[in-house]
Amino acid sequence: MGKRVLVVEDSQVIQRLIEVCLRPAGFDVEVRSDGPSGLEAALESPPDLLVLDVGLPGMDGWEVLSRLRSTERTKDVVVLVLTAHAQEETRAKADRGGADAFLTKPFRPNELRAVAAELTSPGSMIQTAG
Repeated sequence: MGKRVLVVEDSQVIQRLIEVCLRPAGFDVEVRSDGPSGLEAALESPPDLLVLDVGLPGMDGWEVLSRLRSTERTKDVVVLVLTAHAQEETRAKADRGGADAFLTKPFRPNELRAVAAELTSPGSMIQTAG
């Protein structure tokens, strides 16, 4: 069984692009389209990697990240913040919120695959450029 990736992203186009990037690399990809269902899925069964958009309906990605980090069961879930907001303050907010990595949209498929592989490998310590 491959590493489980939970993608919390409201754009179906981006969801599909992430799936097309990660499935061939051996990842099992599960998708949620809003903050509340993404948080629920992560709490129910913590994934190996959570790819988290910031601008989500129902509950934004920052709130999802905050709740994950404040819950014992999910405090160590590896989180990749994937956002169209490339400003430095967005990256800083992701760092402060406890994100493990940060990528901006549009992303390069090879870069996403490489970051996902690195983040899910044992002993990973990665910080990515946007």
